[in-house]
Amino acid sequence: MNKEYILITGASSGIGYELAKIYAQQGQSLILVARNLDSLLPLQQKYQNIELISLDLSILDNAHKLYQMTQAKNYFIHTLINNAGVGLLGDFYSTDLETEISMVNLNVQTLMILTKYYVQDMVKQNSGYILNVSSVAGEMPAGPMMSVYYATKAFVTSFSDGLRYELRKTNIKVSILAPGPTLTNFVKTATKENNANLFANLKFHRAETVAQYAVKHLGKPLIIPGLFNKLLVYSSYFMPKSIVLFIVNRIQSLK
Repeated sequence: MNKEYILITGASSGIGYELAKIYAQQGQSLILVARNLDSLLPLQQKYQNIELISLDLSILDNAHKLYQMTQAKNYFIHTLINNAGVGLLGDFYSTDLETEISMVNLNVQTLMILTKYYVQDMVKQNSGYILNVSSVAGEMPAGPMMSVYYATKAFVTSFSDGLRYELRKTNIKVSILAPGPTLTNFVKTATKENNANLFANLKFHRAETVAQYAVKHLGKPLIIPGLFNKLLVYSSYFMPKSIVLFIVNRIQSLK
């Protein structure tokens, strides 16, 4: 059998980096993918069996290239963690189109492409885990002021749920990680074009805490760290859509 690896995208910071640290400490073999690898070099030096790959996965050809690189080395990805993602805050009519196209490429198309390739290998082995990092946004009906981002995460939810059902008779587990506001580079990226403090009145979780919770519950269909986030998600299933939209808009208000 080919050597087994955990592949983590967006591994240079935030949740992806903390997941990499946990698995490295466990002695797992890792493939860590990010645009900038500087923060990952100390991790590679400290632990064995860590391979670093520098790719911008918002460029769709690089998703194909990543799979080809792992295939060329006969690696079996037994755990795929689609963590790479970006957001953008602002009214849709005023935000940058190219940024949003790049967001859709990364949050949706790259996630789908990588899952397509690696799940086929998992099916052959009848073994594997897929963790798609989404957000509480993916469980909401919509997200004013982050309309495109919420739509991309809704795709992650729908896609993951459908895939999980297709694989129900296999030994492959598909999980959605749906964190709430987390201390990562995401907030900085999402608000870089606005003088806004996203989720200013909400309590942030530490990326380390979210990662630990995700590893502990890997294999469960929906992984939601934090009681408030659970309440937010599950209550949204029963509230009228108009009320959910009002609440989300208030949370994300620029004022």
